[in-house]
Amino acid sequence: MLDIFQQAGEEMLLLHGRRSFPNLVAGFTTKHGGVSKGAFATFNLGLHVGDEVSSVCRNRQRLADLLQFPLEQWVCCEQIHDARIEKVTSSQSGKGAADYKSAIAGTDGLYTKEAGLLLALCFADCVPLYFMAPKHGMIGLAHAGWRGTVKNIAGEMIHLWHEREHIPLDDIYVAIGPAIGACCYIVDDRVITYVDCILDGEQAPYKQVSIGQYALDLKELNKVLLIQAGVREEHIDISGYCTSCADYLFFSHRRDQGKTGRMMAFIGRKGE
Repeated sequence: MLDIFQQAGEEMLLLHGRRSFPNLVAGFTTKHGGVSKGAFATFNLGLHVGDEVSSVCRNRQRLADLLQFPLEQWVCCEQIHDARIEKVTSSQSGKGAADYKSAIAGTDGLYTKEAGLLLALCFADCVPLYFMAPKHGMIGLAHAGWRGTVKNIAGEMIHLWHEREHIPLDDIYVAIGPAIGACCYIVDDRVITYVDCILDGEQAPYKQVSIGQYALDLKELNKVLLIQAGVREEHIDISGYCTSCADYLFFSHRRDQGKTGRMMAFIGRKGE
């Protein structure tokens, strides 16, 4: 079975879902096709990891050209492993696109109803969550590491869309993108304590591998939280890619021992 993210050139994978959404552009980059050097070779898109800013900006321009989505229409945020989400408009176009200081502060999730904006977040093992409500023209993107996951950033996006934006739960679709898998993600009792606190009686998506050590499936945990929030299970798709295993495609913070680049998850709607 084909993955929901399919490679489209060396630089990226594009989301291929079951939903009809005119002019949707959504995907996830690889580590190939850029100009960065050393540990960031070559398509690092993170401005905050110690790479040459000029190289990152050239890489981002490369992605903008490929997507035909100008940097001036990107919106990026600081990403602090929390659960704060912001609704964005064209007045925030360009924030964080060319310099990290202008990114939306203290935020790990973005959503918009406006066409002509590309929501763009950086990843290197954490879970990218893509939200879509085609009938309502709404799109969203969230960054869910283990901290953001146990703070339920997935459920918070659903709550905002349902309560504030009045979108019926049955109209919401979510794609869970490439991220580190349980095959490579071992955590300790401290993390599992947080995981157990947010589960509402569901089967815990982890297994003990040794005393005090557990293989945690962060993608599956986010799926459980989305279902708890009211999203229909058949409206959730999960990528099979593990960013740690697929060393031929992706950077991995854990595999690369912290010194590495960042992929970018992106979603936007082009103007009519």
